[in-house]
Amino acid sequence: MKIAVIADTHGKLPLRVAEDIRLADEIWHLGDFCDAATLAAARRIGRPFYAVLGNNDFDLDLPKSLRLERGGRTFHLIHIPPPPARIGGADFLLHGHTHVPRDEQIGATRVLNPGTIGKPNKGVPPAYAWLDVNESTGAIAWRLVRV
Repeated sequence: MKIAVIADTHGKLPLRVAEDIRLADEIWHLGDFCDAATLAAARRIGRPFYAVLGNNDFDLDLPKSLRLERGGRTFHLIHIPPPPARIGGADFLLHGHTHVPRDEQIGATRVLNPGTIGKPNKGVPPAYAWLDVNESTGAIAWRLVRV
């Protein structure tokens, strides 16, 4: 299963990104659409879509967090990451908010952030990620894509 993971679009979903992620089996968005039009554009891509509410997502009807299972592995999707001492309870924690890509192991949980598409921060270029989940073995591959 090939999952496109995007976050912090902040009102921007470049055509190149939208075209690329059409190839996904699923799209996961980790919050901060910042407007209903960007949420609608992401949904219109037509792939199974899962999203969480960001701290700049006013009046959007989205959950604050989601827990998904793919390939026998658990994934917790959230916008703002908890403090390291409170990370756990899932194989993977995927978050946005910082606008900086992340791939870090904290205890038994791998913490992933695809960065931002819409508002680069700290000199890091815009990015999103591909999460490949082998449904039969549970093997995971994470790859950032610079925009």
